[in-house]
Amino acid sequence: MDDIEGLRERKKRETRLALSRAAIRLCVQRGWDNVSVADIAAAANVSERTFRNYFVSKAEAIAASQLERAFQTADDLRARPAGEPLWDGLIAAVTMQYDAAVADDPTGWADGVRQVLSEPAVQGEVLKINAAALEELALAIAERAGLDAEADLAPRLLAAVVAGATGAVVGHWLFNDLRSEERRVGKECRSR
Repeated sequence: MDDIEGLRERKKRETRLALSRAAIRLCVQRGWDNVSVADIAAAANVSERTFRNYFVSKAEAIAASQLERAFQTADDLRARPAGEPLWDGLIAAVTMQYDAAVADDPTGWADGVRQVLSEPAVQGEVLKINAAALEELALAIAERAGLDAEADLAPRLLAAVVAGATGAVVGHWLFNDLRSEERRVGKECRSR
């Protein structure tokens, strides 16, 4: 019975991820306003009803990839060698999630992702997802360190540090070229 339930849960997770990736890809390629739920469902090879079984909006579908990345990071941390120092395991688990994304970064992808992330609906969903992502990572850290996730502050604090560092790195990747251009323009304006 556990095998069937495990398979069912894995299939649900795969469908959620396929829908999320389709939503991101289409919104990056076409723009937020030019993508419908029907488009996303078709791209993921499911019905619109199936999409609605998983998500209430395309913004929620987009944010789901972040939660999946957090779940995968937690799973990867749990699978790391037992004797490995916690920080080393965390670094390896987090970077594994981004190595593939960087290798598969088509030209213009960052511009499209910036546009999608600028949508208020997406920003709201990302904030909601962050809480669940932090909780999952804190649980994995607690398991790894042999701590009580409810009683000990350390796992939540460490998860928050990892999430903050990851957010800063992703923000740097997405927005640093824009900030550099803003600083350059600002300097030119001040020098006149």
